Amino acid sequence: MTVLLAGDIGGTKTILRLVNSEQPKNGENLPQQTTLYEKSYPSQNYDDLVPIVQEFLKEAKQELEQEITIKNGCFGIAGPVVNNTSELTNLSWSLTGDRLEKQLSLERVNLINDFAAIGYGILGLEKDDLYILQDMEPKPNTPMAVLGAGTGLGECFLTPLESGIYEVFSSEGSHGDFAPRNELEFELLTYIQDNYNLPRVSIERIVSGMGISAIYQFLRHKYPEKESEKFKEIYQAWESKQKVDLSAEVSKAAMENNDALCQQTMELFISAYGAEAGNLALKILPYGGLYVAGGIAAKILPLLKKGSFIEAFKAKGRMSSLLAQMPVYVILNPKVGLIGAALRAAR
Repeated sequence: MTVLLAGDIGGTKTILRLVNSEQPKNGENLPQQTTLYEKSYPSQNYDDLVPIVQEFLKEAKQELEQEITIKNGCFGIAGPVVNNTSELTNLSWSLTGDRLEKQLSLERVNLINDFAAIGYGILGLEKDDLYILQDMEPKPNTPMAVLGAGTGLGECFLTPLESGIYEVFSSEGSHGDFAPRNELEFELLTYIQDNYNLPRVSIERIVSGMGISAIYQFLRHKYPEKESEKFKEIYQAWESKQKVDLSAEVSKAAMENNDALCQQTMELFISAYGAEAGNLALKILPYGGLYVAGGIAAKILPLLKKGSFIEAFKAKGRMSSLLAQMPVYVILNPKVGLIGAALRAAR
């Protein structure tokens, strides 16, 4: 058997997985992969990736009660990757594929952006890993697109090769300009520019976890009479840098349908999210499917189901009929990046 090492490397945690990978069968394009061992480690407790992997392999050997020989490895990195090298955004780690190959005795180590790993990962998802927002039949050998809001906003796209294998390309589309579509969004744009002293506002400033907080901040400023006493306290705690996740609190209250300002915040957020998904779809024409990833979508699925996401996704004037033909999915499997790293390692 061929054993591969896959990793999802973030500023908070590092998740490693050993995978048994077998060659594709019966004309399929993807290898058959089975997880042998998996564990998560607090990234901040280590000064480099190598000691984490060494500890992981030692534990895996004990757990599996056998010697383990790994061929290749692939790590999805929360930060930019250039020439198989990455300076991690939220850690003082400097990683290169060449160094990791030598120190871990592997034939090949690939470093890819964590969102590119998600792009590869969608190829290995099962039906139960997805929720269908727009039910259309995907067209074979056509592009696919992925976007996902979490701490920030990630985007990537996939194009088919002649062999039927898909290649994944990262994108920095989330740093494009936020384009207001109505008077309220124009006011939001102006508020964020003034409040944060910004010459421009990117899409990521709105469609992300920090975007939820910024939208709530704007709406409480515009409609102070709508803010509940409970959320006055939550907001003040967040503003004074206490350990309060304002975006999580807002989305939770909106899901519970018990705070009007939080509900309005999430309605604006979801509409902007759908609009950006539509913008990405116009540029890529992903008739193979548009996938909504990230840490937020699965958590607010009941709100996404209400329809404003798809409504904004399709609201593209003369091009609306094209977008209505594209399947749209929400990714429910939080390990999609690990799946992608393992599939990439198999190449």
